[in-house]
Amino acid sequence: MGSVRPYVNFNAKHDAEILHKAMKGIGTDEDAILMLLTARSNDQRQQIKAAYKKAYGKDLVSALKSELGGLFESLIVALMTPSVLYDASQLHKALKGAGTEDEVLIEILASRTGEQIKEITKVYKKEFGGKLEKDICGDTSGHYQRLLVILLQGSREEGVDEEKIEKDAEELYTAGEGKFGTDEEKFITILGNRSTEHLRKVFDAYKKLSGSDIEDSIKGETTGNLENLLLAVGKTGTDDGTLMRVMVTRSEVDMLDIRASFKKMYGQSLYTTIQEDTAGDYQKALLYLCGGND
Repeated sequence: MGSVRPYVNFNAKHDAEILHKAMKGIGTDEDAILMLLTARSNDQRQQIKAAYKKAYGKDLVSALKSELGGLFESLIVALMTPSVLYDASQLHKALKGAGTEDEVLIEILASRTGEQIKEITKVYKKEFGGKLEKDICGDTSGHYQRLLVILLQGSREEGVDEEKIEKDAEELYTAGEGKFGTDEEKFITILGNRSTEHLRKVFDAYKKLSGSDIEDSIKGETTGNLENLLLAVGKTGTDDGTLMRVMVTRSEVDMLDIRASFKKMYGQSLYTTIQEDTAGDYQKALLYLCGGND
């Protein structure tokens, strides 16, 4: 359900030439750069980077940085970064500043697959010399911390387990509205270990059972970061940092779902919102990644 798919007649050497031409001489052809890079998958961008170095003896990202500026530069650099490294860097940035940027932890850990999380943990250690789990535990606490740690194990199940759907829904109902006080443990265990596809079915069953959406129950029963994390695990969630991160990391995965959810939540399309809130080449590139208006 992504808006960016691998380019079919892909030729890394040819793409490297186009980028070289776009940056040669006086002035830069920003349109050529953004149209090419937003129409290639992250994997293909890495191949272009290698082809560029082979042909011109210099690093493509450094070349782009020297020609571009501002938010547009940040977006293009993000697109050129291998996805796992990008996630690891975003987490590091979120943890090392004054105060933790919880929305970054929530967004990344709640939406990546088990395999991706294992890769992110490896890259984090290699790049930043620390253990991701230790760094996260140092900055968080309580049930919120425990759910993050469960997600960090990278052991979320794949696919849907038909046998568990009803049982999970009943347990969540009993843990939440069914009694006085919420049993956060249950929420954490179920939401932390099941796949997104499975949870969607559990939430449908939950609605039939309780007559209300699980989101409403979570909002009613929990607060703060735990509430936000539980909501993010259950579904896909404008400041430029968030906008850029979501557009870069989800364009190949579930941008169409995000567009639909966005429209439902805010009453206007993501495309229109980007048009209103951003400008210039940065806006053009984001609109290409968005892939269309709804």
